[in-house]
Amino acid sequence: MTVRWPRLLTPTHLSQIIRKQKNPLTALQMFKEAKYKYPNYCHNGPVYATLIGILGNAGKICEMKEVIDWMKEDSCECKDSVFVNAIKTYARAGLVNEAVSLFKSIPQFNCVHRTESFNTLLQILINESKLEAAHRLFLENSYGWEVKYRIRSLNLLMDALCQRSRSDLALPIFLEMNYQGCYPSRESYRILMKGLCEDGRLNEATHLLYSMFWRISQKGSGEDIVIYRTLLYALCDNGQVEMAVAILGKILRKGLKAPKRCFAHIVLNRCSAGEDIEDTKRLINEALIRGGIPSLASYKSMAIDLYNEGKISEANKVLYTMQERGFRPTNLIYETKVAALCRGGNVDAAVKVIEEEMEGNCVPNVRAYNILLKGLCNEGKSVIAVDYLKKMAKKLGCVADKETYGILINGLCRESRYLEASQVLQEMLIKSYWPCVDTYNILIRGLCSMSRQYEAVLWLEEMVSQGMKPELSVWNSLVASVCSNMADIEVCSQTCN
Repeated sequence: MTVRWPRLLTPTHLSQIIRKQKNPLTALQMFKEAKYKYPNYCHNGPVYATLIGILGNAGKICEMKEVIDWMKEDSCECKDSVFVNAIKTYARAGLVNEAVSLFKSIPQFNCVHRTESFNTLLQILINESKLEAAHRLFLENSYGWEVKYRIRSLNLLMDALCQRSRSDLALPIFLEMNYQGCYPSRESYRILMKGLCEDGRLNEATHLLYSMFWRISQKGSGEDIVIYRTLLYALCDNGQVEMAVAILGKILRKGLKAPKRCFAHIVLNRCSAGEDIEDTKRLINEALIRGGIPSLASYKSMAIDLYNEGKISEANKVLYTMQERGFRPTNLIYETKVAALCRGGNVDAAVKVIEEEMEGNCVPNVRAYNILLKGLCNEGKSVIAVDYLKKMAKKLGCVADKETYGILINGLCRESRYLEASQVLQEMLIKSYWPCVDTYNILIRGLCSMSRQYEAVLWLEEMVSQGMKPELSVWNSLVASVCSNMADIEVCSQTCN
């Protein structure tokens, strides 16, 4: 691709030029040439960020590392997001130690804050089950002014401990928050409440609930009902229904600020009389939803939580009540519902949500469609999923993105529909979305298995033009396919003779 260089080059213009290159190594070459072609030109932070992102997404680790070193030498002002992308790239490549080294070297760069990169690396270490390294990282970096908003990092540590059934260790972290100069958020309470209940530490969970009443529930927020429900359900499962009912009364009065005229007392009597635990839980849900002052936040929190747990019928009732009271469901509620239906194997119902239920309430966005397309492909209905590309194009503000095309291509390849996958890939390239190396490898091998060597070679050329290296198995498939065809030709020739 021939580049027409301008008379005067700016970093913004150079960023636009290198973004258009499908080969990341070509983009790197242009980045290098810029200083030679324009002696007075200097790179800035955003153009470095653009190139580091391109090289990182293409898996060019060595080249990305080299550019990061240049950025340090130039001492240009850069944002924390540059290091976030680089750290994620190292993590995807399994180079966690490199990610840690990069974070420790950030003080050598002209970067003022590093809160996001700190939280990103902390999350990666936790995901890799390197809790000691995560704890050490926190102790070394959480007290400086460069890292703000320590509440998120503390929540990450608590969540990691709770997932490993160590809420006994998460509780001191929660209590330590005051000394860290931050206050527990709603997410802090949610994480710890869930951990304590799952570990059977119901006394501590009850005390935690009471602390919510004067900490974050003073105004009766509807979003808190999900946290309340966690404790009430745990008490019911432990056979402490009367205790759950008593605490529910306090929640309605002190937590949700329920008006006295509310019918909650009737529901409470029904709860205490109920012998079936599941029926009691359903009544608790009704009391939490209808007991307080109706709000979008309360309906939204309860519906999303129930859909995430796979309790679709109960969540649907909340959704119906919500609409009945004049609240319009948000995109996030419908996205969660579509995801829950797809997980349960009910893709047809998920299709109806997109095409019928969302009509008049909100316009389906690309996230909702991506969830649906993934569900269709998982059910072996990738051909139907492809038809949604045209439907998405007709929706205002709903444009298929790189993830959309990736879902469709992977789904078609799983069903051995390699020709259809080729067509989708062609459309993806027209939209300037570059697929990963695995997509090309799978597609080329599939085309070879169908004896479509011509298309396979075309995609091989496209792959190489983007600076990607095919796997050895791709070459083996291509050679085997060609040799097989040559053998067929020889047999035909002998038959004719």
